[in-house]
Amino acid sequence: MKRHEIRENAFVLVFEKIFNDDDLTQIVEIAKECDDLQVNEEVIRIVTGVQQHVQELDAVISEHLTKWSISRLSKVVLAILRLAVYEILFEDAIEPPIAINEAVELAKTYASQEDAAFINGVLGGFVRKLEEK
Repeated sequence: MKRHEIRENAFVLVFEKIFNDDDLTQIVEIAKECDDLQVNEEVIRIVTGVQQHVQELDAVISEHLTKWSISRLSKVVLAILRLAVYEILFEDAIEPPIAINEAVELAKTYASQEDAAFINGVLGGFVRKLEEK
């Protein structure tokens, strides 16, 4: 499975977890039964990482929202931002510009052009601040 496919499948599970209070293991098991979704160890590792750091990720996202609160974000945008911020902070093999580009592409597929621009702005601000440190 290519990295983009891994990321897309992880996004679907991160999105599902936002709506579902089930244990992540149950969500993964159900997803494995779905023909449209490929779940391998890499996907599970990423989704687990996002879930383990969700409070930290949300704090970072909130810090970089201008005139918005995290509760106002669509669940799709929230899932994409969580995944991208996780990759930037915890996935050493992924360069921030790649994580941002992939997040924008996910938004173009699953949200809107406006959401893609919004995500690009939030993540761009986050990475600029990160680079200043």
